[in-house]
Amino acid sequence: MRFEYDEFKIIENGFEKKDFRLSESIMSIGNEYMGMRGNFEEKYSGDSHKGIYLGGIWFPDKTRVGWWKNGYPEYFGKMINSPNFIGLDVKIDGEYIDLYKDEVVSFVRELDMKNGVLNRYFTIRKNNKNFEMRVQRFVSIDTKEICAINYEVKAIDSKAFIEFFPYIDADIVNEDSNYEEKFWEVLDKNADENNGYILSKTIPNEFGIDRFSICNYMISNFEGKLNKSKICNKYVECSFSKNIEKGEVAKIEKIVAVTTSRDYEENELVEVARDIAQKNAYYGYEKLYDNHSRKWRERWDKADVVIKNNPKLQQGIRYNIFQLFSTYYGEDLRLNIGPKGFTGEKYGGATYWDTEAYIIPMYLSVAPQEVTKNLLLYRYNQLEEAYHNAKQQGLKGALYPMVTFTGVECHNEWEITFEEIHRNGAIAYAIYNYVNYTGDYDYITDYGIDVLVGISRFWADRVHYNNRKKCYMIHGVTGPNEYENNVNNNWYTNLIAVWTLEYTISIIRKISDYKMAEKLKRLEISLDEINKWQGIIDNIYLPYDDELGIFVQHDTFLDKEIIKVEELDKSILPLNQNWSWDRILRSCFIKQADVLQGIYLFNDKYTFEEKKKNYEFYEPLTVHESSLSACIHSILACEIGLEDKAVNMYERTSRLDLDNYNNDTQDGLHITSMSGSWLSIVQGFAGMRTYDEKLSFKPLVPKGWNGYSFNINYRGRLINVDTTNESVKFTLKSGKPIFIEVYDEKFDLKNEAIIGLR
Repeated sequence: MRFEYDEFKIIENGFEKKDFRLSESIMSIGNEYMGMRGNFEEKYSGDSHKGIYLGGIWFPDKTRVGWWKNGYPEYFGKMINSPNFIGLDVKIDGEYIDLYKDEVVSFVRELDMKNGVLNRYFTIRKNNKNFEMRVQRFVSIDTKEICAINYEVKAIDSKAFIEFFPYIDADIVNEDSNYEEKFWEVLDKNADENNGYILSKTIPNEFGIDRFSICNYMISNFEGKLNKSKICNKYVECSFSKNIEKGEVAKIEKIVAVTTSRDYEENELVEVARDIAQKNAYYGYEKLYDNHSRKWRERWDKADVVIKNNPKLQQGIRYNIFQLFSTYYGEDLRLNIGPKGFTGEKYGGATYWDTEAYIIPMYLSVAPQEVTKNLLLYRYNQLEEAYHNAKQQGLKGALYPMVTFTGVECHNEWEITFEEIHRNGAIAYAIYNYVNYTGDYDYITDYGIDVLVGISRFWADRVHYNNRKKCYMIHGVTGPNEYENNVNNNWYTNLIAVWTLEYTISIIRKISDYKMAEKLKRLEISLDEINKWQGIIDNIYLPYDDELGIFVQHDTFLDKEIIKVEELDKSILPLNQNWSWDRILRSCFIKQADVLQGIYLFNDKYTFEEKKKNYEFYEPLTVHESSLSACIHSILACEIGLEDKAVNMYERTSRLDLDNYNNDTQDGLHITSMSGSWLSIVQGFAGMRTYDEKLSFKPLVPKGWNGYSFNINYRGRLINVDTTNESVKFTLKSGKPIFIEVYDEKFDLKNEAIIGLR
């Protein structure tokens, strides 16, 4: 076991050079404004992925590879590696600490999730002398621009001469750079006594995208000798030293302020960063830590999920909540949630449909309503760019991007850019989900209807009418199962397209006040257009097989050789690391929920028998090589009575990264799938649903579990749900009384209600 089971910590006991990048990913921290992998502050000469990333800071990189085709995005947007501002080299008796070379006597690295801090405790032997190190680091959720580091060296058995070299280095390369290209140029730098800074700017680009400037300003608190500073090229360094006796400790605090041109003018960045750094350095590390950790505990009080007497599963879900909140907590309307967050560069760090399909259902319940609204406004504010994306494909309406920083598509794979258009439906579904959950119909009239009409116009143009079969179809798509490209009539894509048209029409008919009438007039909605949409709804083709009683994933899926995953040699899994892409595309194997994704989203529209038949056909063909897969299968397995499968899929989604299920965690964490563990508990085991203006539950407690509990925000109420092996208790912690349904019976929840499990 790589990491110990602890309910509120991730503990790595022992130092392993092998798979060092895995540990760096697991130990990542962030505060929405910025974040970083679990890199060492001091030198490490072994293999490492050094990564620090800032929210909203990115670069448009060239994508002209292979044969260029009309409609391709002009550039590939990528979140770029920030200048290294955590650097703090240490010398003992003139020799650098380097754990790749040094004799490591003991080593513990722990991520304290309750307090949001990364700790390291290690002992090394240098020149027959033993030294204990204690290192702590956090990025503050109290003052977003602050990163604070505390580094201590203790001489165990003899005196020593200790030197600290806090530095900032802007000579940085991305892991995914083209030909080792570097993205930062230095505008200004200085180091003087106990402080130093670098003002950097992204290099020019050929696409007219605004360049970003950032300032990293460090101040060090140290009791000892101040030595000469160092300034060179893209690097600044301060120097401190101290002689310590046996049993004594040399300690330094490095406080860094990070400011960016997203918030300030370029000529203000240094001054603002200096003021923030000076103020917080004056407070000192301990005061900053207290303020930061208190706010983390406040977050846990609202959003914690307790799994009773099961440290392994408890650790998994808390880890996922911690990393999600480290990536996004709704503080900045301009930001969204990238698939890797601040933990790596894969996928470019941009926004995917994952936010709408997987994150919003969780944030509706665990964060203030404004947080989810901000995620919707992020898309509303990029509506003009969505129209641009559709126009690039020669289509009407609005096409939201698969990958973006600005709303303009910036992904460089044709099967994603052109074909995976089901993401458009996820944007519409998120509007429905938000309004259905919160009752905030004003959002529809103020913002949502604009987005729904744009997306509906896209679908109405993207379908075509088949005269021979007298129905509408959608050809040339990639569904949620990315292990198939360019298929015709993907059931899920056709379903969510026609649902979007249906929902948009229902909203237009439902809300007819003056404000909406004016908006519809401005949007130039006509009766003819609505009738056209209704014709598509009435005549859409949704593949179905009468003999099997299942919805067919796409037109030719059943023509494939159908082989269950259990029949494969386990040595070839994951397929994406062992098979050619050609072989994967021709196989029947499914990367993630596809048909089952539609059944999950529109759960109230399908019978128990339909859910069971489709699950039992498709799940055995699913390799779950997408991080988004396990939670959907866990939720549906709960619903159809497959308890063991539900628990297995829950464990997979909750510990996907901690246990490195898909052998890819070293590239960074799967942030946008981390809501899956929460969804599996709340929508799966607790059976929470919010259809038709009602809140309902059908709780079950798996065998071997002692129960679980969680809080949800719902329409101005805070409700706690607490299960045991015998009963479930609902407690109204705040807000007005509310009717809820439990096992299809209505209860008036005024204070608390205890109901026996069924």
